[in-house]
Amino acid sequence: MEIFIQNFMDIFEKYLPALLAGVSAGGQYALIAIGYTMVYGILRLINFAHGDIFMVAGFMMVYLSASLPWYIALPVVTILTVLLGYLVERAAYKPLRSAPRMSIMISAIGVSYLLQNAAWYLTGGLPKQYPVIPFITESVDVLTASTKIVTVITPFLTIALVIILSLIIKYTKIGMAMRAVSKDFETSRLMGIKIDTVISMTFIIGTFLAAVGSFLYFSNYTTVTPVVGAMPGLKAFVAAVFGGIGSIPGAVVGAFIIGICENLIKFVAGGAYATFSDAFTFALLIIILVAKPTGLFGEKTTDKV
Repeated sequence: MEIFIQNFMDIFEKYLPALLAGVSAGGQYALIAIGYTMVYGILRLINFAHGDIFMVAGFMMVYLSASLPWYIALPVVTILTVLLGYLVERAAYKPLRSAPRMSIMISAIGVSYLLQNAAWYLTGGLPKQYPVIPFITESVDVLTASTKIVTVITPFLTIALVIILSLIIKYTKIGMAMRAVSKDFETSRLMGIKIDTVISMTFIIGTFLAAVGSFLYFSNYTTVTPVVGAMPGLKAFVAAVFGGIGSIPGAVVGAFIIGICENLIKFVAGGAYATFSDAFTFALLIIILVAKPTGLFGEKTTDKV
């Protein structure tokens, strides 16, 4: 028994850095994935521009921190990111509310490319160094591993935000309206629920969480480019589908699983084989969709005749 425990501890200590990195990455993916799953839950729309809004938040922090203290830049970037999400919904999605779903999807893809190309034009396409946020970028020892403080606080902050969001959805008036609209869009409209307000609030909450996710993500991966939001956005989308798109707990669980698995693969494979961690993410999605098309926490839906 003692030998077994010793072997377990040795393995745990060996893989601890990868586990810490995986939990941190999972928390960051979760904050982005919630935006996907909330919008889909209400509009049945995949907001492909969500990852690019995450990227824009990174660039805004780079430029604003050059002239403002970080403790002022953080809330300003958060407000501007939320405003951007609101404007995207009003300009690109609201006019197509009664249009076919394919038209809204094309609009979402268009907004994604618009944000990317605007970033290329305004920044010259050159990678920018993300500013250092005091405290969270400092190193800390966790058992036998050394890591950044942001790696440690990310899962706790993510869980706290998810709990707050769950309470808002369960107990507030706007939260009850969101639940009603997600169940039956047209009936909610007939019952007097202000659909536009509910949708706008959904985008506001989603982009707020994306802004927080960008602070945590770029504190770890400090280079910001116009296409940097593509891969985290795709992985967050996979996490949302993996957990059952439309389910907030499912998105969070899926994000943590993907974050931990991809970092373990990077740690074990190492070198050139570490790039296969991204392929694993999408292979896992295919396996889950074949085995359980609705995801881990997704509910079966029936079409009304």
